Amino acid sequence: MFITLEGPDGGGKSSQIGPLVEFLTRAGYRVLATREPGGTPIGDRVRQVLMDLGSAEMHPRTEILLFQSSRAQLVEQVIRPYLAAGGVVVCDRYADSTLAYQGYGQGESLATLRSLLDFATGGLKPDLTFLLDLDPEVGIARRKAGGGEWNRLDANTLAYHRRVRAGYQELARLEPARWVLVDASQPPDAVQSQLRRIALDRMRAQEPSRQA
Repeated sequence: MFITLEGPDGGGKSSQIGPLVEFLTRAGYRVLATREPGGTPIGDRVRQVLMDLGSAEMHPRTEILLFQSSRAQLVEQVIRPYLAAGGVVVCDRYADSTLAYQGYGQGESLATLRSLLDFATGGLKPDLTFLLDLDPEVGIARRKAGGGEWNRLDANTLAYHRRVRAGYQELARLEPARWVLVDASQPPDAVQSQLRRIALDRMRAQEPSRQA
Protein backbone atom coordinates (compact mmCIF):
# COMPACT_ATOMS: atom_id res chain seq x y z
CA MET A 1 0.00 0.00 0.00
CA PHE A 2 1.19 3.49 -0.89
CA ILE A 3 0.22 6.22 1.60
CA THR A 4 0.99 9.93 1.21
CA LEU A 5 0.68 12.91 3.55
CA GLU A 6 -0.13 16.23 1.91
CA GLY A 7 -1.16 19.70 2.98
CA PRO A 8 -0.10 23.31 3.52
CA ASP A 9 3.22 24.10 5.15
CA GLY A 10 3.23 23.85 8.93
CA GLY A 11 0.59 21.11 9.10
CA GLY A 12 2.93 18.66 10.82
CA LYS A 13 3.39 16.09 8.06
CA SER A 14 7.06 15.45 8.72
CA SER A 15 6.61 15.04 12.47
CA GLN A 16 3.61 12.72 12.07
CA ILE A 17 5.22 10.24 9.67
CA GLY A 18 7.72 8.75 12.11
CA PRO A 19 5.17 7.75 14.78
CA LEU A 20 2.78 6.47 12.09
CA VAL A 21 5.45 4.24 10.57
CA GLU A 22 6.43 2.92 14.00
CA PHE A 23 2.81 2.08 14.74
CA LEU A 24 2.25 0.26 11.44
CA THR A 25 5.52 -1.63 11.90
CA ARG A 26 4.39 -2.82 15.35
CA ALA A 27 1.12 -3.90 13.73
CA GLY A 28 3.11 -6.36 11.62
CA TYR A 29 3.70 -4.48 8.36
CA ARG A 30 7.00 -3.79 6.62
CA VAL A 31 6.96 -0.01 6.22
CA LEU A 32 9.28 2.51 4.58
CA ALA A 33 9.14 6.27 5.19
CA THR A 34 10.38 8.67 2.52
CA ARG A 35 9.91 12.28 1.44
CA GLU A 36 9.69 14.69 -1.47
CA PRO A 37 11.59 16.32 -2.90
CA GLY A 38 14.46 14.00 -2.08
CA GLY A 39 14.45 10.46 -0.78
CA THR A 40 17.43 9.41 -2.95
CA PRO A 41 20.99 10.77 -3.26
CA ILE A 42 20.07 12.37 -6.60
CA GLY A 43 16.77 13.70 -5.29
CA ASP A 44 18.43 15.20 -2.21
CA ARG A 45 20.79 17.18 -4.42
CA VAL A 46 17.84 18.44 -6.47
CA ARG A 47 16.09 19.36 -3.20
CA GLN A 48 18.99 21.61 -2.20
CA VAL A 49 18.58 23.62 -5.41
CA LEU A 50 14.78 23.79 -5.13
CA MET A 51 14.63 24.90 -1.51
CA ASP A 52 17.60 27.26 -1.44
CA LEU A 53 16.58 30.84 -0.69
CA GLY A 54 19.33 31.82 -3.11
CA SER A 55 17.32 30.29 -5.97
CA ALA A 56 14.76 33.10 -5.88
CA GLU A 57 15.14 33.80 -9.61
CA MET A 58 14.12 30.24 -10.54
CA HIS A 59 11.54 30.19 -13.34
CA PRO A 60 8.27 28.36 -12.54
CA ARG A 61 8.84 25.86 -15.37
CA THR A 62 12.31 25.13 -14.03
CA GLU A 63 10.82 24.51 -10.60
CA ILE A 64 8.20 22.16 -12.01
CA LEU A 65 10.72 20.10 -13.97
CA LEU A 66 13.15 19.85 -11.07
CA PHE A 67 10.39 18.49 -8.85
CA GLN A 68 9.55 15.90 -11.51
CA SER A 69 13.18 14.80 -11.88
CA SER A 70 13.46 14.18 -8.14
CA ARG A 71 10.10 12.41 -8.13
CA ALA A 72 10.95 10.13 -11.06
CA GLN A 73 14.13 9.00 -9.34
CA LEU A 74 12.32 8.32 -6.07
CA VAL A 75 9.57 6.30 -7.75
CA GLU A 76 11.92 4.09 -9.74
CA GLN A 77 14.71 3.70 -7.18
CA VAL A 78 12.70 3.44 -3.97
CA ILE A 79 8.90 3.38 -4.08
CA ARG A 80 8.14 0.88 -6.86
CA PRO A 81 10.71 -1.72 -5.70
CA TYR A 82 9.47 -1.54 -2.11
CA LEU A 83 5.83 -1.90 -3.11
CA ALA A 84 6.68 -4.73 -5.49
CA ALA A 85 8.33 -6.60 -2.60
CA GLY A 86 5.11 -6.38 -0.59
CA GLY A 87 6.01 -3.42 1.59
CA VAL A 88 4.11 -0.30 2.60
CA VAL A 89 5.45 3.13 1.63
CA VAL A 90 4.54 6.30 3.53
CA CYS A 91 5.67 9.46 1.74
CA ASP A 92 5.86 13.05 2.99
CA ARG A 93 4.39 14.80 -0.11
CA TYR A 94 4.05 13.37 -3.61
CA ALA A 95 2.54 14.32 -6.98
CA ASP A 96 -0.44 16.18 -5.49
CA SER A 97 1.98 18.78 -4.15
CA THR A 98 2.78 19.81 -7.72
CA LEU A 99 -0.90 20.32 -8.50
CA ALA A 100 -1.45 22.30 -5.29
CA TYR A 101 1.68 24.47 -5.35
CA GLN A 102 2.55 24.94 -9.00
CA GLY A 103 -1.00 24.47 -10.31
CA TYR A 104 -3.36 26.20 -7.90
CA GLY A 105 -0.66 28.26 -6.18
CA GLN A 106 1.20 29.57 -9.23
CA GLY A 107 -1.56 29.25 -11.81
CA GLU A 108 0.18 26.78 -14.13
CA SER A 109 -2.00 24.59 -16.36
CA LEU A 110 -3.39 21.64 -14.41
CA ALA A 111 -3.73 19.62 -17.61
CA THR A 112 -0.05 20.14 -18.44
CA LEU A 113 0.99 19.31 -14.90
CA ARG A 114 -1.06 16.12 -14.86
CA SER A 115 0.65 15.01 -18.07
CA LEU A 116 4.09 15.69 -16.57
CA LEU A 117 3.14 13.87 -13.38
CA ASP A 118 2.00 10.83 -15.29
CA PHE A 119 5.35 10.74 -17.08
CA ALA A 120 7.43 11.30 -13.93
CA THR A 121 5.61 8.71 -11.84
CA GLY A 122 4.91 6.17 -14.58
CA GLY A 123 1.26 6.42 -13.54
CA LEU A 124 1.89 5.40 -9.91
CA LYS A 125 -0.79 6.85 -7.62
CA PRO A 126 -1.23 6.58 -3.86
CA ASP A 127 -3.82 4.23 -2.40
CA LEU A 128 -4.52 6.65 0.47
CA THR A 129 -3.74 10.34 0.86
CA PHE A 130 -4.12 12.29 4.09
CA LEU A 131 -4.71 16.03 3.75
CA LEU A 132 -3.41 17.67 6.92
CA ASP A 133 -5.46 20.82 6.55
CA LEU A 134 -4.49 24.05 8.31
CA ASP A 135 -5.04 27.78 7.98
CA PRO A 136 -1.96 29.16 6.16
CA GLU A 137 -1.39 31.92 8.71
CA VAL A 138 -1.24 29.34 11.49
CA GLY A 139 1.01 27.09 9.42
CA ILE A 140 3.48 29.86 8.60
CA ALA A 141 3.59 30.93 12.25
CA ARG A 142 4.33 27.32 13.23
CA ARG A 143 7.13 27.11 10.69
CA LYS A 144 8.76 30.28 11.97
CA ALA A 145 8.37 29.27 15.62
CA GLY A 146 9.69 25.76 15.02
CA GLY A 147 13.14 26.95 14.02
CA GLY A 148 13.47 24.33 11.26
CA GLU A 149 14.14 24.72 7.56
CA TRP A 150 12.73 27.97 6.14
CA ASN A 151 12.87 27.52 2.39
CA ARG A 152 12.14 29.34 -0.86
CA LEU A 153 8.55 28.06 -1.06
CA ASP A 154 7.80 29.01 2.56
CA ALA A 155 8.83 32.57 1.71
CA ASN A 156 5.99 33.03 -0.81
CA THR A 157 3.12 35.43 -0.09
CA LEU A 158 0.21 34.60 2.19
CA ALA A 159 -2.14 34.86 -0.82
CA TYR A 160 -0.10 32.13 -2.54
CA HIS A 161 -0.33 29.85 0.50
CA ARG A 162 -4.08 30.42 0.62
CA ARG A 163 -4.40 29.36 -3.01
CA VAL A 164 -2.38 26.25 -2.22
CA ARG A 165 -4.71 25.33 0.63
CA ALA A 166 -7.79 25.89 -1.53
CA GLY A 167 -6.19 23.73 -4.21
CA TYR A 168 -5.63 20.88 -1.80
CA GLN A 169 -9.24 21.08 -0.65
CA GLU A 170 -10.42 20.94 -4.28
CA LEU A 171 -8.21 17.92 -5.02
CA ALA A 172 -9.67 16.12 -2.01
CA ARG A 173 -13.19 16.99 -3.11
CA LEU A 174 -12.55 15.53 -6.57
CA GLU A 175 -11.23 12.18 -5.27
CA PRO A 176 -13.03 11.44 -1.99
CA ALA A 177 -12.24 7.71 -2.16
CA ARG A 178 -8.50 8.37 -1.93
CA TRP A 179 -8.32 11.50 0.21
CA VAL A 180 -9.01 11.83 3.94
CA LEU A 181 -9.11 15.35 5.38
CA VAL A 182 -7.56 15.70 8.84
CA ASP A 183 -7.83 18.89 10.90
CA ALA A 184 -4.17 19.68 11.56
CA SER A 185 -5.04 22.39 14.09
CA GLN A 186 -5.80 19.61 16.57
CA PRO A 187 -3.16 18.56 19.14
CA PRO A 188 -0.53 16.33 17.49
CA ASP A 189 -1.65 13.26 19.46
CA ALA A 190 -5.19 13.63 18.16
CA VAL A 191 -3.93 13.93 14.57
CA GLN A 192 -1.72 10.87 15.02
CA SER A 193 -4.58 8.84 16.45
CA GLN A 194 -6.72 9.62 13.41
CA LEU A 195 -3.92 8.76 10.98
CA ARG A 196 -3.28 5.42 12.70
CA ARG A 197 -6.91 4.39 12.81
CA ILE A 198 -7.67 5.21 9.19
CA ALA A 199 -4.43 3.80 7.77
CA LEU A 200 -4.80 0.52 9.64
CA ASP A 201 -8.46 0.17 8.64
CA ARG A 202 -7.62 0.75 4.96
CA MET A 203 -4.72 -1.69 5.03
CA ARG A 204 -6.72 -4.42 6.68
CA ALA A 205 -9.55 -3.88 4.21
CA GLN A 206 -7.18 -4.52 1.31
CA GLU A 207 -5.73 -7.75 2.69
CA PRO A 208 -8.54 -10.20 1.74
CA SER A 209 -8.64 -9.03 -1.87
CA ARG A 210 -4.87 -9.30 -2.18
CA GLN A 211 -4.87 -12.81 -0.73
CA ALA A 212 -7.58 -13.82 -3.19
